[in-house]
Order: sequence, then structure tokens, then C-alpha cells
Amino acid sequence: MKLLLTSGGVTNASILRALVDLLGKPTADATALCIPTAQWGHPMCGPVSARGFVNGVPPWGGLTSMEWKSLGLLELSALPTIGKERWVPWVHEADVLLVDGGDATYLCHWMRESGLADLLPAMTDKVWVGVSAGSMVMTPRIGADFVNWPSAPDDRTLGVVDFSIFPHLDAFPGNTMDEADRWASEIGGPAYVIDDQSAIKVNDGTVEVVSEGHWKQVLP
Repeated sequence: MKLLLTSGGVTNASILRALVDLLGKPTADATALCIPTAQWGHPMCGPVSARGFVNGVPPWGGLTSMEWKSLGLLELSALPTIGKERWVPWVHEADVLLVDGGDATYLCHWMRESGLADLLPAMTDKVWVGVSAGSMVMTPRIGADFVNWPSAPDDRTLGVVDFSIFPHLDAFPGNTMDEADRWASEIGGPAYVIDDQSAIKVNDGTVEVVSEGHWKQVLP
């Protein structure tokens, strides 16, 4: 897959250009599915924030309020009950998956339970745009600090990329660079610390940071 791993979504012109480059066409010509599933696993999220993401309402919205050729909703926790013959074509027909934040371990669980995770290796032409947990789920580990789902067995996620992500730098009192450095020492692998004006673009194995804000690469 082509990945645009963001902290706060498409928040500036540089990140938008990166998205258009990955799509190979304007967003107005692209079909999108939005995935709010991660929200249900986080105690700070719920019906209001999920609605905000789906409707593009500030401060939760952004991706879904952009101009798309079509925009649909894909709730991963519902997929095991309806059969792959119904929902797999919906995924194949989309150009981009817009995946919201919440708890990355909960999102990881439902990606596996639904079967969406199994489709990822073959989805080479698809663009994945993650917000916060929607980005972190593609990493090998998120760190204990970011596990909020009580049923999570550990902090491991899908490992599609080989680096971890510390999002929302300076957006919250606990998301300081000092805390990020402590987190990175516990992760023990390569990582990026990014603020809400930054994103990580991954295309054909090439990793590029796109930023109009602040970020840091941490190597073990």
C-alpha cells in the first residue's frame, strides 16, 4: 500500500500535495472510504467524536470534509457479520482509505478479525491515510503509553512499516519531546516523533517526512 501516516490529518498544503501525489489525481476524482473503528477503543472518544470524524466537523474532521468523488463509511467491527462477498468489493473499488484515530490496538484487533489486514499485501494501488492511531496501527509497536483498550494483549500492531510513531507532539501536556524521547527508549526501534502539521509518506519502500511543523527521527 501507499501510506500517508499523519498525526492530525491533512492539515496543510504540503500534506495535501503528498496525498495527491500518492493518489496520482486530485481528491475530487478519487473514491474514499472512512474508517472510524479505532475511536470505540479509546475512553476519550465516543459517539460525538465519531460523528465529527464522519461528518468532517471540527475539531475532529478534516479528511471527510475534503472534496471527494464519493465518500463512504466502513465500520470494521460490522464486517465479520455480513460476509466478505459484500464488503471486499467496496474496499477494492475505493482509491483511498481514511482511517481515524482512537486506540491502535483496538483498530489492529478489528483489522485482523474482519479480514482487512489480510488484504493489505495485495492492495498495492491503494492509499492509506491514517490519523494518529490510524497511522500507528501500521507500525510494529505503539508503546505502553498509547494502549488504552483494556483488552489489548500488548502494544504490538501490524508491522507494515518498520518504525514506530509518537503523534501529536506538543498538542497535549503529556506529548512533549522529553516524553517522546522516554517513549522511544522503551520502544527500542526506529521511530518518528511528529506534530499535527507533519506526516510520513511511504511509497514503494521510500520513507519521506512531509512537514510544515516539528518532527524528529529517533534511531535505536
